[in-house]
Amino acid sequence: MRLGLLGGSFNPIHRCHLSIARSARQLLRLDRVLFIPTGDPPHKQPGTLATASHRHRMVQLAIQDIPEFALTDMEIRRSGKSYSIDTVRAIQQEYGPDTALFFILGLDAFLDLPSWKEAETLLKSCHFVVISRPATTFQAMATIPLFRDVPTDTLTTLDEARQARADVAMTNGQGLTFLRLPPCDVSASEIRARLRSGASLANLLPAPVESYILREGLYREDSERL
Repeated sequence: MRLGLLGGSFNPIHRCHLSIARSARQLLRLDRVLFIPTGDPPHKQPGTLATASHRHRMVQLAIQDIPEFALTDMEIRRSGKSYSIDTVRAIQQEYGPDTALFFILGLDAFLDLPSWKEAETLLKSCHFVVISRPATTFQAMATIPLFRDVPTDTLTTLDEARQARADVAMTNGQGLTFLRLPPCDVSASEIRARLRSGASLANLLPAPVESYILREGLYREDSERL
């Protein structure tokens, strides 16, 4: 099996999350994409993050009719701080050695990878699928030692939109795939702001998710735009 891993707070999950998952699945020929909502982080401000149970339920509603998408609550169930390397190890144990893991994340998050727990082990454990992000350049990777195998000319062609995909072999990891996808015009913070102001949510959320948010009264007192 070729299994994509897509983590995040999903606060709330919206159509761009689903679009990224679909694109990655198609372009990487993944059998399934596994959505992994984060748990409740400590020290969060009141109202900034819907509870883990709400966010898990919203993902469940968003993907319920898409058989290639799946959901796990392993990070929600885990006590204490949750690290990606712990999640990957748990998935490896659950799915077995014949499952190839593809870690899907945005370029902005990937640039922070060197600060993650056991970053080099993560690179060896998964094939990373890095999605373009607004206001973030691929060339920012050029000065990061952990990404020394990535050719600078490849980063330039991606930034200049002369190339939509690049696959890079890694001596210190399984490999990287860079995808330059069309910019997404939806953000979770915008959705929460619209909910506070009573503005339209048309075409921003899957219909079952929008109904759930309105029924449960979520984000009405969101005091901080994350």
